Amino acid sequence: MKPMLSAALLPALLAACGTGAAVTADPATTPATTARADSAAALERVIAGNWRTPEFVARDSARHPKETLAFFGIRPDMTVVEIAPGGGWYMELLAPYLRDQGRYVGAIVDPATVAPERREAAERARRALAERQPATVFDRATIHGYDPKAPRFGPDASADAVLTFRNVHNWLSAGNAQAMFEGFHRVLKDGGVLGVVEHRAGRELPADDRSGYVAEQTVIALAEAAGFRLDARSDINANPADTRDHPNGVWTLPPTNRHEDADAAKYRAIGESDRMTLRFIKD
Repeated sequence: MKPMLSAALLPALLAACGTGAAVTADPATTPATTARADSAAALERVIAGNWRTPEFVARDSARHPKETLAFFGIRPDMTVVEIAPGGGWYMELLAPYLRDQGRYVGAIVDPATVAPERREAAERARRALAERQPATVFDRATIHGYDPKAPRFGPDASADAVLTFRNVHNWLSAGNAQAMFEGFHRVLKDGGVLGVVEHRAGRELPADDRSGYVAEQTVIALAEAAGFRLDARSDINANPADTRDHPNGVWTLPPTNRHEDADAAKYRAIGESDRMTLRFIKD
């Protein structure tokens, strides 16, 4: 068997033999770079979609959807589970973005699994997502109901990414945060991404805190206990003007604006909350 040439020596040998310099790939034309550019262009088209709710569009400058989804590495060919999509702010982007090549799953509480006083809210959320129009944009979106006491978000190892926006404080208050993170781990494929955006506290908070803010270390501990590895963090959604000491917690700030009318200008100037943006990997 003939010995193989070292890749590091090959360019020098070619030059010495008069066969010309080694050719290197242009980073601007590699398949990975092209795929990222295509994904970014597709997301820009979705962000500009005429189906979007005007009130949602007005919040783009605070929620940074293009930068956030790029940081999480979301591509149009992925299966993505969004946990507790609420009024559908990110669903309006993700469902059409994933429609043709991937799959969007909106995971909401199954009304049959909750107490009667919470059932109407769960049913209302299901209807709001299931009836979203136009059908040509949202017709392939899937709604998955889960039991918050034993959460499962689809078949094991079936999702490329799980995303949650501003929800961890609710699970901590309900006492099922660890179970939720374990459910995220089960539904993800090996190498899958868990993306978390949450109102960020400046320090660890007591278990009975109801401000809506959560310490980064609390979220990281929940994820790591479920088997995730912290891959990266970003300040895409940071807001240094948020002092976190508001009378009605995070709900004092836009968009909820739970404050006295006289304070409207003050809280409008602060803007939306300071938020952590964390990317975890299931190894």
